[in-house]
Amino acid sequence: MKVAPSILSADFGKMAEAVQNIEKWGADWVHCDVMDGVYVPNITFGMPMVKALRKYTDMFLDVHLMITRPEKYVGQFCDAGADLVTFHPEASEDVEGALNEIKSKGVKCGLVVNADQPFSVAEPYLDRIDLLLIMTVQAGFGGQSFKEDCLEKVRRGAEIKREKVYSYEIEIDGGVSPANIERCKDAGGTVVVAGSAVFKAEDPAAAVRAMQI
Repeated sequence: MKVAPSILSADFGKMAEAVQNIEKWGADWVHCDVMDGVYVPNITFGMPMVKALRKYTDMFLDVHLMITRPEKYVGQFCDAGADLVTFHPEASEDVEGALNEIKSKGVKCGLVVNADQPFSVAEPYLDRIDLLLIMTVQAGFGGQSFKEDCLEKVRRGAEIKREKVYSYEIEIDGGVSPANIERCKDAGGTVVVAGSAVFKAEDPAAAVRAMQI
């Protein structure tokens, strides 16, 4: 199981230090939550932050766009240094175009299924994505409780992956911690996003290791 600590839970005044700590703690990826205040109520950061973080780390930058009209911006996030760009299909007026734009930049692409959405929102595109992100909290804020019923969508994604011999990663985002990591893995998850569980841990490195099962 890969672990991608979310910098949404870091001190925004010390982002360079945060990504360096994530690397020091032995994590696998860095998860960057981009929010525009329109698709979700919260506002975080944009392309300049991703570009700045890239200067301080060679780690895999996993960029999750919670924005409207992502097709207008995916190329800029790729150019800023993202290794993976994931977006919400219902927020886009051109899902195919956005996926193709990301791939044309040599960057991995992914789609998100929100906690309150049916799995079917992503199903038409499973043959062309590198990652399927299943939200286990409502998108837009950190520190929420894990929604156990969302693991059914993880199971569905894993089932289709096996049946069709697809190679996409299945990422679980929201309320993940060492307490529920086994259930995430058993459902078919291959990557977990962890914010509070890492950044608020007494020993963040130990928290990361506990989830790398």
